[in-house]
Amino acid sequence: MKEKIIEVQKKWGNGIIKMGELSDDKDSLEEFTNNFLHEIYNFEGDQLLFKPSKASEIQFRNTKEKTISYFIAGDDRKCSEDQGFALAKWKKISFENSQIKIINDLGFATGNYCFENESTKIKVEFSFGYIEIDNSIKIFLHHSSIPYKK
Repeated sequence: MKEKIIEVQKKWGNGIIKMGELSDDKDSLEEFTNNFLHEIYNFEGDQLLFKPSKASEIQFRNTKEKTISYFIAGDDRKCSEDQGFALAKWKKISFENSQIKIINDLGFATGNYCFENESTKIKVEFSFGYIEIDNSIKIFLHHSSIPYKK
């Protein structure tokens, strides 16, 4: 399962990059994002535990609509603070796992991931939880935060 988690992390990063690439084509962006998030996150039965780094007014997102709002915003965004994190047109996203732990059909990973585009490079801390459902791995826990600064 550890190898599958690493593959999902790569897929997640590539999906966020793809959203930025599609940002000038609203219909394609919305279709891709909807399909991608359905494939990679576990929205079944209100099971998603999602705390994105750039969320303060509505800190926790447990629905697909609020997750889409965080990543691509839009005119009908569900959370008014959202600017569309994926629309920063990231060029590279890399995961640096500190630890991956497997417990039965669940996997947990913590570490840093780095986001780079033409003008910015940021390091973000993450904790993700993964569940194996019908031979595929989905994210059910996503918590990320900007590192503490003194």
